[in-house]
Amino acid sequence: MSVAIKVTDTGFDKILSKTAGIEKLDRADLLQGIGRFLQESTRERIEVTKKSPDGASWQANRAGTSTLYDTGNLSASIDYQVSGNSVSIGSALVYSAIHQFGGTIKPKRAKKLAFMIGNKLIFATKVTMPARPYLGLSSDDKVGIIEAAEDMLKEVLQ
Repeated sequence: MSVAIKVTDTGFDKILSKTAGIEKLDRADLLQGIGRFLQESTRERIEVTKKSPDGASWQANRAGTSTLYDTGNLSASIDYQVSGNSVSIGSALVYSAIHQFGGTIKPKRAKKLAFMIGNKLIFATKVTMPARPYLGLSSDDKVGIIEAAEDMLKEVLQ
């Protein structure tokens, strides 16, 4: 006695021809799109939502101005770079890291720091800046990246 199973190919060629389109997928285009998306998301975080990627509100500043958006320079400096299979986003401004990570600022050439808060001149031997993370992936960013990849795959597989 023997047992046999018969498999009939119906439509498999059609599926294979569609998946062949994946090789046409331009990863650089996808990464450029993700970079632009994250650039806009980060700028919105700085200008509008005032929250870190994990949703935590930033500590207010002592000047009482819009946190991380006074002149708009930090927001405008947000850029991205595609390299190989990755995309990096950030700012080249010298003060961008202190806002992201926090830290202590001490004078380099003087005994005290001098700065204005409102109309008042303030002198300090050091200033401790709280971290106000603006770079990173929020849960909405992660969903947006997945949707961008899915949209690109849909285009290639049609």
